[in-house]
Amino acid sequence: MSITMYQASVPVLIRGLANLQTIIGKAQAHAAEKQIDPSVFTGARLFPDMLPLTRQIHIATDTAKGCAARLAAVEAPKFDDVEVTFDELHERVQKTIDYLKTFKPEQIDGSEERSITLKMRTGPIEFTGVNYLLAFVLPNFYFHVTTAYDILRHNGVELGKLDYLGRPSNG
Repeated sequence: MSITMYQASVPVLIRGLANLQTIIGKAQAHAAEKQIDPSVFTGARLFPDMLPLTRQIHIATDTAKGCAARLAAVEAPKFDDVEVTFDELHERVQKTIDYLKTFKPEQIDGSEERSITLKMRTGPIEFTGVNYLLAFVLPNFYFHVTTAYDILRHNGVELGKLDYLGRPSNG
């Protein structure tokens, strides 16, 4: 049995974002329970030269929406990266999930050899669709979701492996 580009992208990204929603929710509840200013968490970093929680979430959502759009050869919506509260971050993640749910398999399947060019600060990077998904999007997406988890866990939010992985499903 083979896996399609759609199966390897959209549902995987939606699941990761749904798990990120859970993680954000637990952090928000923890801040309220412990009477800690939520900005302590949203502005937290693992190390001074790393990006704060808010930017980790911005980048994870940008990576997800950009992936689906590029594989489908459509323009991705622009998010302004202004979300700084837990409620705003929840809304941004949900907006990304809702956007991903608009894609149909036929828009993405067959994009394995599609030429994708990313404009980076260091210059453009060329990919085929499958290489873009497997060698850039998924590692980048999981790096930022993992870093968001790690920032919150490091700051005392009670998170476990299943919060990151989500509950297994057969679907």
